[in-house]
Amino acid sequence: MVLALSLLPAAPAAADEWRDKQYWLNDYGFTEAWKISQGEGVKVAVIDTGIDPTHPDLAGAVVGGTDVSGAGNPAGSAGLGAEPAHGTLVATLLAGRGHAAAPAGEGDTKDDAADKDKDAGPNPDGIMGVAPKAELLAVSAWIGPDNPAGIPIEDQIPAAIRWAVNNGAQVINMSLGSTSTSWPQSWDDAFLYAEQQDVVVVAAAGNRGGGMVQVGAPATIPGVLTVAGVDRQRVASWDSSSEGISIGVAAPAENLIGGLPGGTVQYADWSGTSGAAPLVAGTAALIRSAYPDLSAADVINRIISTAKDAGAPGQDTLYGYGLLDASAALAADIPPVAANPLGSIADWIRIHRRDASTTPASDAPVAVEPSAPELPEPTMPTALSPQAEADVLPAALVLGFGGLLLAVTAGGAVMVVRARRKVLENPLPDEADTGPLEHQNIS
Repeated sequence: MVLALSLLPAAPAAADEWRDKQYWLNDYGFTEAWKISQGEGVKVAVIDTGIDPTHPDLAGAVVGGTDVSGAGNPAGSAGLGAEPAHGTLVATLLAGRGHAAAPAGEGDTKDDAADKDKDAGPNPDGIMGVAPKAELLAVSAWIGPDNPAGIPIEDQIPAAIRWAVNNGAQVINMSLGSTSTSWPQSWDDAFLYAEQQDVVVVAAAGNRGGGMVQVGAPATIPGVLTVAGVDRQRVASWDSSSEGISIGVAAPAENLIGGLPGGTVQYADWSGTSGAAPLVAGTAALIRSAYPDLSAADVINRIISTAKDAGAPGQDTLYGYGLLDASAALAADIPPVAANPLGSIADWIRIHRRDASTTPASDAPVAVEPSAPELPEPTMPTALSPQAEADVLPAALVLGFGGLLLAVTAGGAVMVVRARRKVLENPLPDEADTGPLEHQNIS
């Protein structure tokens, strides 16, 4: 399995300019949700290319880590593979805490400083993640080919899942994917273990622009909350999303921003379901913090049952159950469920790996041809100043970054075109522009 990212060094920019570009915080209900919870007391494992805990916006956020690739460091903080910044980008989007404003310059007045800090809290600059008080576990993996340590992705992923569960993760984010709907049998027990330990697993759907027309594993595994991507107009992203029956919810996947590793205040604009996934994983952390007695099934049900319907009525292959609404997911009165509405890996294993002759059929997504998935190398976003646009590197594998400049694959295009026509006929109010960035997914 191969994963990849497309990230370029970003020029330092005034951090508050980046805060202003985080449109999803208001548009998708996060600022309202924070009145109930900010993710306190919840650990989220980020299985990715490593997280740099020295980024100013991640101060105190990373509370543990490991490396499952054999090529990283024991803390999971060394960026790995072709796109080593991917994990830090994901982490800041999920649990960034911003940082304090710089001292006022010579031309600044006290009134200027007061205006800047108004309603911004103690850390008015930089990236504010959607679950800013959640704790992160950094699990570094080699996403892509040519792992110098020789450990295949088929072994890295189950090791990562088990370590995360054993170290207290209540939510796991996987902004990665593959071009295959099937997964290695070596993954079964690890995902079953997460299910049995009541952990919410969130995965990126993949990016059409990176060659992933169809959702691939691990986003096809029953019980996993799969996240598709939409653009600023809330339409299924042309490049930064894939299509499939396992999609649970859709979230912003274009014009995103994240922090770059290196211990300095640097950011990048990017796009892809690699960025949409942590928005949903962060929402799960908010719910688990506010309602610690809720099961993983109830957390997932809250997210999908409060989503705003989009596309075809009901569940569909582009938006799942609809668009993420973090405020409703926290505040709505939702009855409990008896089982995960997205299926059970335990049921799937019983049916498809063991004794299919005596077990009834399941409605859960089925992974066909259980061979090891081939994960294309994801492309990473280009780090630029807020006004500049980023270039995209072609991605063959998974890390949730969408190649906005790549040719669009034919599959799924017709449905996207129809969706866009509807928006043109009934346009939404204009919104402020934000600089684009790209990411590949490893789902």
